[in-house]
Amino acid sequence: MAKTIKKAKKSVKKAAVKSKKAVKKTIAPKKVIKAVKSKKKNDVKKPAKKTIKHNVKALKKSVKTVKQTKPKIKKTLKKSAHKNKSRYTVRELLHFKNILLDEKKTILESARANMMSLVDKESGDYVGDDLSYASHMAEQGTDEMEREKNYMFVQRDEKYLGYIEEALTRIDNGTYGICIDCIDIPKNLCKTCPLIPRERLEIVPITQHCIECKNIRG
Repeated sequence: MAKTIKKAKKSVKKAAVKSKKAVKKTIAPKKVIKAVKSKKKNDVKKPAKKTIKHNVKALKKSVKTVKQTKPKIKKTLKKSAHKNKSRYTVRELLHFKNILLDEKKTILESARANMMSLVDKESGDYVGDDLSYASHMAEQGTDEMEREKNYMFVQRDEKYLGYIEEALTRIDNGTYGICIDCIDIPKNLCKTCPLIPRERLEIVPITQHCIECKNIRG
């Protein structure tokens, strides 16, 4: 009986050892667990250095392009704003008015000086009425030519004064600086059409044509 019990105990022990070994086999080894963990960490891949450099390069290039196109856009907007402009502002018209008034003052002084040379101060008569004052025929001819020249200057000044008055009237009406050939249908021959460029008006304040239309007219 005792022998039978001992045999039974031995067989139970053996069975227990076998079951432990079986359990150990089913549990993953530590190396396998570590490998699985490291694989999970590597699943979230970091971007490669080359990709980062490429992205930075592309970003810098786009910034450079924006910087280059910015002044071009401003220039285009400025041009389009200028194209839509059909009249000069009140401030600009005042600037041109001052130029015309200064021009008028200069012409009046020139006309007075020329008139003084044609009229005798004491009698108030035209100097050409009395030709006996010249002692020599050559001197008389020279004096006559001088008087004719001064008379032509007076006529020129009077004509120019008329143009200045017309220009001042256009300023009062707000139509000054508009090319008369482009006022109804702009020809777009110059950048500021239908306006005469400011630079031209400052040099020739009485003009009513842009330089392109003036050239066409001859």
